[in-house]
Amino acid sequence: MDNLRLLLDGFANVVSPGNLLVALIGVIAGTAVGVLPGIGPAMTVALLLPITYGMDPTQAFILFAGIFYGGMYGGSTTSILLNTPGESSSVITSIEGNKMAKAGRAAQALATAAIGSFVAGTLATCWPGWSSARSASTG
Repeated sequence: MDNLRLLLDGFANVVSPGNLLVALIGVIAGTAVGVLPGIGPAMTVALLLPITYGMDPTQAFILFAGIFYGGMYGGSTTSILLNTPGESSSVITSIEGNKMAKAGRAAQALATAAIGSFVAGTLATCWPGWSSARSASTG
């Protein structure tokens, strides 16, 4: 039960207005760099690493997470609109999304990618914490 309390304290720290602003800046910067073909999320984090020097470590990690998720979404943008996957995870997006874009449904393809990226990122962030808190309380 103590682990669950610590997890909830961490989430309360993350959702402060300053940290949410840092996450928003990270997502915007990550999307802007992730749109460039051939630059994946890991390269995006590496390129934008210098902007975290001098920051609080918690905010730096939040910025890295925002940059990573923004880079993932930025890669889907080039895959859908230009049929140019920037990384291997965007290959299927380029096949299906570009067909939708050519049929005049680019907005739906981009919205689907954005919603899917948000849901997957949220679940990937919350699942390990929930799973470890649950296993700690039963063990």
